[in-house]
Amino acid sequence: MNDRMHDARSGALHAAPAAGFEQPFEMLHACHERVQRMLALLLRLGEHLQRHGADAQAADAARSVMRYFDVAGPAHHADEELHVLPWLRAHGRQALAQRLHADHEAMAEQWRAVRAALEPVAAGRWTGDAATLAGWHAFAQGYAEHIAVEETQAYPPVAAALDASTLDAMGREMAAHRRHAT
Repeated sequence: MNDRMHDARSGALHAAPAAGFEQPFEMLHACHERVQRMLALLLRLGEHLQRHGADAQAADAARSVMRYFDVAGPAHHADEELHVLPWLRAHGRQALAQRLHADHEAMAEQWRAVRAALEPVAAGRWTGDAATLAGWHAFAQGYAEHIAVEETQAYPPVAAALDASTLDAMGREMAAHRRHAT
């Protein structure tokens, strides 16, 4: 077994983030950490496919990536659309809010293409090529850039501006959203 592929799929990868919904911005940061681990897994999967083809490890990794970005990714973006972007818009940061919203839409579109290439891998077939892998790299790079903007430009002013009761309500809404999504 390839240890690098195995380590990325360990139970720790799928464990709940250390932060809870009572700390919504810490939860958003923890989600970003999980996104980054899943993106790293996606890129390692591409390398694995080139060397070993769509073996059982590749199929397992493809299913892990698909499961994460099908469920947790959209929930995370919905949280930001509901709790971060409105504050930015209301406080003179419309351009930043628009950029992040456009990123969410672009990433959702890119995810559909990435997912389409992962489906055969999950079934034990590799039908991709260099262009497919380049698309995976572009998806990962775009996501990394998006996360950096959120964590440096969006989250800090919003988190600093919200009082404890608003943060509590935000956390409860985030938790409820996830209960309804499952």
